[in-house]
Amino acid sequence: MMTTQSDFNRVLPPRPDLGIGVGLRSNHYGAILSQRPAIPWFEVISENFMTLRNTDPARHTSGGPSAEPCGGRNLGAGGRPREILDLIRKDYPIMLHGVSLNIGSTDPLRLDYLKKLKVLAEETQPLWVSDHLCWTGVEGENLHDLLPIPYTEEALAHVVERVKQVQDILGRRILLENVSSYVSYKHSEMSEWEFIAELARRADCGVLLDINNVYVSAVNHGFNPETFLEGIPIDRVRQMHLAGYMEEENGFLIDTHDHPVTATVWDLYRKAVRRFGAVPALIEWDDHIPPFDVLAQEARKAEEIRSDVLGIPLPSQATRLAGTQTQERLGDMDFRQIHSGMAPVSGSAR
Repeated sequence: MMTTQSDFNRVLPPRPDLGIGVGLRSNHYGAILSQRPAIPWFEVISENFMTLRNTDPARHTSGGPSAEPCGGRNLGAGGRPREILDLIRKDYPIMLHGVSLNIGSTDPLRLDYLKKLKVLAEETQPLWVSDHLCWTGVEGENLHDLLPIPYTEEALAHVVERVKQVQDILGRRILLENVSSYVSYKHSEMSEWEFIAELARRADCGVLLDINNVYVSAVNHGFNPETFLEGIPIDRVRQMHLAGYMEEENGFLIDTHDHPVTATVWDLYRKAVRRFGAVPALIEWDDHIPPFDVLAQEARKAEEIRSDVLGIPLPSQATRLAGTQTQERLGDMDFRQIHSGMAPVSGSAR
């Protein structure tokens, strides 16, 4: 039976505490497969695998960052990247993160794209599927950027309906991420955080809170990043992102994802943990990608901040290993219920 939007209109299920994950990048396939590093989960760029169908028919269930090229080859019928993904997800939970949903555009939703995304989600069973609250093109042209939308009531109503359609097609809630921005619209009628909060309420979707993007936009537009955090409903935040930025000579910040997380973003993350609690967070690094150990060290810093703020013990090397240890952290939660938003829970949304 197909899940429809009305099925989502209830309190969000509890958040499993996965800890700190990192982005899965081809540079690190060898290290991950050979070392099974003590990272509890990985985030996967959806577009890198949406046409890389698993070649085993028995496993088919139905017919900022950028997508990485797969060695210049056309692997639409399967191939090594998808094989590696299947190997990795045997031991690690994954999240799917897209860059092409184009949810804020006036173009019609791309049904072909959504069908491919649904197949990938059904085959890989991610905890969450996410994309960006932005537009990436218009009139069929892909501008290859994550562009901000005007924060107006008209735009809000438009995006709400599109999110509902996407969730109906995918049969699951999605998360939308706040993007870094460098321009604003004089016609905006509300703040970004007010827009996101109301979008999450009306569309009944979740929020992927990118802490680096909050800080970058705050500096570029002159608002207090803590005000942003305070304006986001606690129960809607299901994942966070942490990354590095570049500062230009004039003080303008550019979200580059090619640096370590800065001290200012670590400080804001500490405040976010204090407000939102134990939310799974990700270390993003999409350009000038360092050895895997560098990402693992960044993840460890995030774990230390969580531990200090929440008063919980740091995961030991053993308990952070993949496979059964990670699954123990998830408990007996039924992921199909999380995907559909129909987990039996009590309490009220904030």
